[in-house]
Amino acid sequence: MAGGPLAPTGVAKERAELYQGRVTFYVIITCIVAAVGGSIFGYDIGISGGVTSMDGFLREFFHSVYINKKHAHENNYCKYDNQGLAAFTSSLYFAGLVASLVASPITRVYGRRASIICGGLSFLVGATLNAAAVNMAMLLLGRIMLGVGIGFGNQAVPLYLSEMAPTHLRGALNMMFQLATTLGIFTANMVNYGTHKLEPWGWRLSLGLAAIPATLMTLGGFLLPETPNSLIERGSKETGRKVLVRIRGTDQVDAEFQDMVDASELANAIKYPFRNILEKRNRPQLVMAICMPTFQILTGINSILFYAPVLFQSMGFEGNASLYSSALTGAVLAGSTFISIATVDRLGRRVLLISGGIQMIICQVIVATILGLKFGDNQELSKGYSILVVTVICLFVLAFGWSWGPLGWTVPSEIFPLETSMDHCHDHLRLCFLA
Repeated sequence: MAGGPLAPTGVAKERAELYQGRVTFYVIITCIVAAVGGSIFGYDIGISGGVTSMDGFLREFFHSVYINKKHAHENNYCKYDNQGLAAFTSSLYFAGLVASLVASPITRVYGRRASIICGGLSFLVGATLNAAAVNMAMLLLGRIMLGVGIGFGNQAVPLYLSEMAPTHLRGALNMMFQLATTLGIFTANMVNYGTHKLEPWGWRLSLGLAAIPATLMTLGGFLLPETPNSLIERGSKETGRKVLVRIRGTDQVDAEFQDMVDASELANAIKYPFRNILEKRNRPQLVMAICMPTFQILTGINSILFYAPVLFQSMGFEGNASLYSSALTGAVLAGSTFISIATVDRLGRRVLLISGGIQMIICQVIVATILGLKFGDNQELSKGYSILVVTVICLFVLAFGWSWGPLGWTVPSEIFPLETSMDHCHDHLRLCFLA
């Protein structure tokens, strides 16, 4: 799994050594615009956790949770135990799971840009409905539309980045999606820190500002070119070659173009791609497509990022302090992604996955031990232990940010043969576990 040149699987890989091209300004701009789609996913993860800890939001939609939160004698582990609140948070991911099943054939038949545009528009509608919500029906509908946007964006944007990037820098540029996700989380944390003081309507501003990355994603979808792979796959070979020449900055693209054509012809010759993925030669890719998103989510990172303000409040931090602590973890996650971008193509995927996994295990054991021994039903952690927990959580997030976070998106998008048409399998699985 080292980060060397990659040719489309199932075609003549020896031609990969003949690939030419450079990182053009055109590629950088298109990757930045496309990666904005990741900021939508990150912004929602960061914003929702802070919003669900705001008194104004809880009073209006989840009054029983608000009452439990204010009662000091309430069990620390049960203050936010509410089925309605759980439905609010999980409805987005369930909608994303269903939407990704629809988005996959749209991406394949109509191109990557079509899914990016659909995702941006859906998210824009969802952000508007959430910001203007006056009842639970409107709130949940907006949440579902956000999920539809994430379902489209999360399977189209990583694929778009992978296909636009030069092969020798595919890992680093593909991670721009993860970088945008982490920056979205950090931005959301900082927004929550500011809007928390604007009671009782600050939560509306937090949710409504999601329209900004949604607008950028939608406009980017209209302005971006289609990927050469998609154009060739849909029969527009000459247009695909012209785009390839433009994004590589050279006319010497015969080797890479021929690999794309061969892979496309091979894909079109496969009548049952989903059956083909079960063949013995494709089982390693299938196993990775299942395991990577599964373990990425089971690390517990989403629980930490999504419920960070709630978690820190339960441990005794005051409202502002809990939001500040969650913003700190968001900043650490965003910063650690740069480590992965700088090292992934030099050290390889395997080294980062193993080293990050070991550090995360150690941090989880430390936090679990402290909370198990020092955090009872009706007691708060001491200041010293609270600082230690935040520090160890930051170390956990740091390890995730350079390993399983970005590579959970990158590796599956690199390894699938084009003829299996299973590029988006890992996104269905990821959203399934989130839901």
